[in-house]
Amino acid sequence: MTVEEKSKKIKEFLLKDKFRKIIVIAGVLGIALIFFSGHLKSSSKKREKAELAQNGSSNSTQQYVNKLESSLKEMISSIKGAGNTKVLVTLESTEETVYATEEKKNKEATEDKTTDGQTSKKRESDDSEKKYITMKDADGTERALSVTQIQPTIKGVVVVCEGGNQPEVQQKITDAVKTALNVTSKKVYVTK
Repeated sequence: MTVEEKSKKIKEFLLKDKFRKIIVIAGVLGIALIFFSGHLKSSSKKREKAELAQNGSSNSTQQYVNKLESSLKEMISSIKGAGNTKVLVTLESTEETVYATEEKKNKEATEDKTTDGQTSKKRESDDSEKKYITMKDADGTERALSVTQIQPTIKGVVVVCEGGNQPEVQQKITDAVKTALNVTSKKVYVTK
């Protein structure tokens, strides 16, 4: 087969309708893949941000608990008779963020009057709309404006110490924990 015959066969193959359709379909599929890969990247970035926010919240809660436990351990071990001390703090809830809101209220009252001037029907309607106030970050994402952080609620405190079996030491530790954390004595348990 000569070069001319080979080039003639290649031209015939390229000019066939099937080959053109395959090229067009391949091109469309390529464009679709590019579009979907961009969409997948943006959704994975959103998912990563949500996971970071969730992990940040649980990390800050764990840091709060660790700080409370170490502060209580230091305080309790300095009480006369307590000795070596271990402290466990449990929480009812995690840290809560309060966001700034804007509320619009619309109150409307209507009356139907008869021809002789008497009121026959009164209707009242209350409409309210609540929106979060948002701000744009440096990277352009919108976030709700945070007003305050509410610390987690303490569920209970367990203190294990060498002097935990002595009633006088138990009372001193219970009083110290109650005062430090503003909890009731029902939420504090002291043992040896």
